[in-house]
Amino acid sequence: MDADIGKSGTGPWDGVLFYTALALLLGHEMDAVAEAEWRMLPLLNLLDDATARAVFIAAHVPLVALLLGLVGHRRAAVRLWSRAAVDAFLVIHAGLHWALSADPLYTFHAPLSEALIFGGALLGLAHLAVLARRVPLARKGV
Repeated sequence: MDADIGKSGTGPWDGVLFYTALALLLGHEMDAVAEAEWRMLPLLNLLDDATARAVFIAAHVPLVALLLGLVGHRRAAVRLWSRAAVDAFLVIHAGLHWALSADPLYTFHAPLSEALIFGGALLGLAHLAVLARRVPLARKGV
């Protein structure tokens, strides 16, 4: 999975937690298409559904390509900080979903939707905890 799994005392959990959290995020993005999430997003909510759907999906192509490039980057520092940023995003993203859950346009109430959103946040938080232990070790040359 990762060339650096097991280094700096992180063991296999580094990759397992991160890639599972990332998979939950990508699963949520598929669910977001099914749930027409663009109806809640500024600017996209001004467009007709067909156009907004197309823009929403098309915008995810370069975003996902960039994300995959960063979290799999050959430089360990880029990988580390990119993954930490994804973890933080997952937590913030879940907070936004929770805050918007009473909105009439919010439709992510199904168990699968909630598992993707909040499971991603939980794993992102767990991965951040693993990384927090890793960074001080990396600074000491371990």
